[in-house]
Amino acid sequence: MNDRFAYLMVAGLALAAGPHTVMSGSPLRTPVEEVDILVDGAPQPRYAHDGRWYVEARKGREYAIRLRNPYAVRVAVALSVDGLNTIDARETTGADARKWVIGPYETVTISGWQTSLTDARRFEFTTEARSYGQALGKTANLGVISAVFFKERVPAIMTETRNDAAARERAPSGLPAPAAQEAAAASGNRKADEYAATGMGRQTGHAVEQVWLNLEDAPVQTVNIRYEFHPQLVRLGILPADRTADPLQRRERARGFAPEFCPEPPRQR
Repeated sequence: MNDRFAYLMVAGLALAAGPHTVMSGSPLRTPVEEVDILVDGAPQPRYAHDGRWYVEARKGREYAIRLRNPYAVRVAVALSVDGLNTIDARETTGADARKWVIGPYETVTISGWQTSLTDARRFEFTTEARSYGQALGKTANLGVISAVFFKERVPAIMTETRNDAAARERAPSGLPAPAAQEAAAASGNRKADEYAATGMGRQTGHAVEQVWLNLEDAPVQTVNIRYEFHPQLVRLGILPADRTADPLQRRERARGFAPEFCPEPPRQR
């Protein structure tokens, strides 16, 4: 099949990727540098569990997704959050989805849902009830981030003549750009019965343009990441239980006198 598809590329220049570990879908593979979940610009720790990768969702905080192209050709990445395409919010297969274009060995940061050719709305960790998927009535895949990488189809290189200027014209450079990461909102109280999802945060500038690529039929890489609030990661056995949250354990650590005077209480306003 040799069809051409429409995709989006981010205008501007790309950020250089720092060292980090990639997540991979099930079954687990050797980690590579392809996807990071960023909060305040910092990659979040990943946890391997039962053949999947997990990150902790920080309630009320904005986040971004950093994608790196490790290949010598352009790639188009189908990126979904909660099962919704980050470009048009549609539920499709990776092959049929609209995609983000990344140049060879370059990195792009996707900070939110693309709402126009110039703007996006920030990704924000929230509850299922306040999620973008709930607002659209599409809740089957809450709590998962998926990135499917497709390589651009490259024609065979002919070496019999020096007249290869035309062939070089067909090797376009990518134009991805970062979105600046800003301080996130304060997190709310975590509850054991709340499950993480992604909402639509504040508007931010994110200029894109539509391009056409001829892609290989099969994806070269698929990355799936599950995210949950801290109590759910504890319940799943991914993180250890926080003993400091138990009031009885706090009381057991209580002691008697300390060599100090009585402090003045803070003034009431």
